[in-house]
Amino acid sequence: MSDRKRLTDRSLMALRPQAQRYEVWEPSGLGVRVTPNGRRTFVWYYRTDRLTRRLTIGEYPTVTLAAARVRLAQAREAVKGGRDPGRETVEGRKADRQAETMAELAAEYLERHARPNKRSAAEDERQLRRDVLPAWGRRKARTITRRDVVTLLDRITDRGAPIAANRMLTLLHRVFRFALDRDIVAANPCAGIGRPAKERPRERVLRDAEMTALWEGLEAAAMAPQTRLAIRFLLATGQRVGEVAAMPWDELDEGAALWRIPGARAKNGTPHTVPLNSLALDVLAEARTLAQERHPRLRESLPAGAPEPEREPWVFPSSVHGRSLTPLSVARAMRDNLAALGLAANPATPHDLRRSVASHLTALGVPRLVVGKLLNHRDRDVTGRVYDKHSYLPEVRAAVETWGRHLAAVLGETASNVVALRGAAS
Repeated sequence: MSDRKRLTDRSLMALRPQAQRYEVWEPSGLGVRVTPNGRRTFVWYYRTDRLTRRLTIGEYPTVTLAAARVRLAQAREAVKGGRDPGRETVEGRKADRQAETMAELAAEYLERHARPNKRSAAEDERQLRRDVLPAWGRRKARTITRRDVVTLLDRITDRGAPIAANRMLTLLHRVFRFALDRDIVAANPCAGIGRPAKERPRERVLRDAEMTALWEGLEAAAMAPQTRLAIRFLLATGQRVGEVAAMPWDELDEGAALWRIPGARAKNGTPHTVPLNSLALDVLAEARTLAQERHPRLRESLPAGAPEPEREPWVFPSSVHGRSLTPLSVARAMRDNLAALGLAANPATPHDLRRSVASHLTALGVPRLVVGKLLNHRDRDVTGRVYDKHSYLPEVRAAVETWGRHLAAVLGETASNVVALRGAAS
């Protein structure tokens, strides 16, 4: 077979396996190695560093004859430039084997970015475990393409969860930006992908009768008592569900009727002092009683000889010892009990309670600036950002008391006698 002829697809298909491996060459230097089991592989021999090396270009017909000639031309150019294409191929395969999988990237993202920096880290982990890891967990992160992302989002949308698809796109953007910063991927496959669904800002504001139905309906709702109290505290204070759900006792100065949220826990990173009205203080008293009752039950549930369990630091602890409630668990509790809460016809979320407090306060004549201070919104006005350093705590305290009196009146009680509404919450 020393007479070299230009290879064609017909001649390649005509090559038959023999007892020993053999090679066929064309004048360009492109060869085909044929093994006893019939595999045909394109090869090329070249010299570098005074040594003869063999480059395996690819197996036919997975690699077409035309593609093999293109790769041969690229390899020749590499050799002319002083590079070793064979060594580069080996190193590339080694890098592929060592490249991070999506499961490894997800774990690194959660450990190094989400948990230290995000209050919603648990929700990120839930989304990754539900949709990303089953589909891509074993794949190399750098092999994920734009089409892969679109297919995943379509799958979530098709199961009737378009807003969840939006949230997934946002999460994947963060994950791949993290990967890009750490040189795990060469590009973000989410770049340029539009949201699967249009979202309109929610406008839900609970009417007075709905707030009463919710407050009283919590008694019959199928949820843990600490979740009932957390929802009432949301309505009494107008604060964010994430900050309420994970509130520790040591942030409270009940003697001064203040809740001091550190910047590390505030959504916008700004420390926030929340004055507490009688309604909120009553809820906290109920939560303390519940904690005192819960501790002996926890101790009794432990095996004999087990160490004394520490009292949980959370005002609203999870059913799992050592954890607080999460925004997701509070939202799920409301969603699963809409009928009991009188909200079946017009559902509401925990964030709708915050909007309701703000809307009712402005209707009661509280200036919007003061409401913004109560909600701990960033002041984007240059006067507020640069010049006005007044704390507004007295004005916010007055607004909180106004809200407490209004809500107590709506519930049919005076602010000092709202304890009667707690019923059997514990």
